[in-house]
Amino acid sequence: MTDFTNKRPAIELLAPAGDMEKLKTAVYYGADAVYFGGEMFSLRAGAGNLSVPEIREAMDFLHARGARGYMTINIYPHNEHLNLLRNYLMEIKDIPVDAFLVSDPGVMTILKEIIPDAEIHLSTQANTTNYMTARFWASMGVKRIVTAREMSLKEIREMRDQLPDEVEIESFVHGAMCISYSGRCLMSNFMTGRDANMGACTHPCRWKYSIVEEKRPGEYYPIEEDSHGSYIMNSRDLCMLDGIPDLAAAGVSSLKIEGRMKSAYYVATVVSAYRTALDNYLADPDNYQYDPAWFTELCKASHREFTHGFYYNKPSAEDQNYQSSDYIREYSFVGMVKGVEPETGFALVEQRNKFSIGDEIEIFGPGVPFTKEVITEMYNQEGEPVESAPHPQQIIKLKLSTPVKENYILRMKKQI
Repeated sequence: MTDFTNKRPAIELLAPAGDMEKLKTAVYYGADAVYFGGEMFSLRAGAGNLSVPEIREAMDFLHARGARGYMTINIYPHNEHLNLLRNYLMEIKDIPVDAFLVSDPGVMTILKEIIPDAEIHLSTQANTTNYMTARFWASMGVKRIVTAREMSLKEIREMRDQLPDEVEIESFVHGAMCISYSGRCLMSNFMTGRDANMGACTHPCRWKYSIVEEKRPGEYYPIEEDSHGSYIMNSRDLCMLDGIPDLAAAGVSSLKIEGRMKSAYYVATVVSAYRTALDNYLADPDNYQYDPAWFTELCKASHREFTHGFYYNKPSAEDQNYQSSDYIREYSFVGMVKGVEPETGFALVEQRNKFSIGDEIEIFGPGVPFTKEVITEMYNQEGEPVESAPHPQQIIKLKLSTPVKENYILRMKKQI
């Protein structure tokens, strides 16, 4: 696992932090840095997001462990939002946030006025697709460019060669892919009144569509690429776990995982897989060998089928899923260890999904291979034996033969 120091790593692993639990989980499982939103001006209004006191707590937590925190202020505001933004920045200006993710030049201007020494990272929402645009933003004081997801590795390498050495490149390596250009989409706004560019996207690209002829209302004609379905805008998820050497060769210095609205279990699983792969690469780049077992672990988090996106070539029909927009969920997150009872050695587990006596579970922790175990004994907080844990977030005492620590995770393979 990463040795947390204040020195920036050669290649940073950057994880999503939709709330405080996910932020801490990301760091425990190996993230070098996290990105999070406040309660306003973030493009993930549906995530838990952090209050001002929580942002202060988060930065204290991160810095105590040598990790970094980046705050997203990447909406495209209207006039009515500008004074609110000024007031909000005044409220947080003394919190030592490491950098701010911004996409709008007006937001950038206000940020510089109120926090003059703020480090600015250009959000992917700014759809930077060429080195001339990147050089312009660098001349405006931007310290990191988050590349548009439409860029190839070859184009990123060309951009890297044209930028000053001190300007970094960050690229997405994992997570949901937006069908619209760099996420700048009006479908949600048009169809539901919820503005994707203000953080309230309803993801209509994942919906199932049919054709209706205007004089035959109620008669739905399926849209089909073939006989399987009609999810015509449903992209597969991005996964570059097997492409870390190519990303490094392209000059990417921060590997970004998407998913501020995903669970703490998702964050732990995905971060752990990328941490393992990245550490193996950094230890000996010339002799690095990709291990398919890392991908097997990664797939234990919910996901769609995977694609390399635009990195190697332009996506084709093979990068879409026309059959379903559902996630593949082969495992359930059943509990998180909150501590170990000193007197009995029982694990104190906070339930997340129901589990029972006789269930076979998998237990894993930061930098620790998973183990399998059958539950044979469990007790409620009063020490009374129970057969199952049906209630959300109830604390259960479990007798486990596997040594566990706080923040270890329990998962269970779903029965088909």
